[in-house]
Amino acid sequence: HNQTTSITPKLASFHLFHFLHRPGQRGIMDTKGKENHNEYGNQKRREEEHELPLMALNHVSRLCRSVEDSVAFYTRVLGFVKIERPEALDFDGAWLFNYGVGIHLVQSRDEERLPRADHLDPMDNHISFQCEDMEAMEQKLKDLEIEYMKRSLQDENGATIDQLFFNDPDGFMIEICNCENLKLVRAGSLGRIKLPFERHNPPVELEEDGVANHN
Repeated sequence: HNQTTSITPKLASFHLFHFLHRPGQRGIMDTKGKENHNEYGNQKRREEEHELPLMALNHVSRLCRSVEDSVAFYTRVLGFVKIERPEALDFDGAWLFNYGVGIHLVQSRDEERLPRADHLDPMDNHISFQCEDMEAMEQKLKDLEIEYMKRSLQDENGATIDQLFFNDPDGFMIEICNCENLKLVRAGSLGRIKLPFERHNPPVELEEDGVANHN
């Protein structure tokens, strides 16, 4: 007498699942897609484990022929504010701050280390400031009789970027642009983009109507 055992589809699926997931057993569930997913997860974990505790750009430093002339330029042309320096700094210089970033000026002892003041090339080293009104900024350069170079770029999606290039008194190039018109797209899968938050700013004492506010 032969006895036939009936296995329902649900029970068969249960047995198949456990057969394919026995320790050391490699079955059809271990697919390339699953391996890729696991590798992506491992990569993300490695990135999180090695993420640097950096927050934002704090300042750029500039050698200058005359600290006084450079302070006048950055405050008058770019709206920077002169702030106090630590007394421990016993060399000639000045600290400026605005827009969440500082500029530290240092009196140069060797003018050979400075760039040519009459050289203006957009392909050269420079710092760039984002601007919400390019026409107003261009008019200010004209009013102050500052020589500048103007150009516009357009990406493949039709976004237009306007740029103004000019030099500070020591030949260091500055760019003004409306680069927020261009969407930033990652060029690879590695790395994690961090955007600065409010706390990236150092404590700032703001004077408003004679009242000091600490941000």
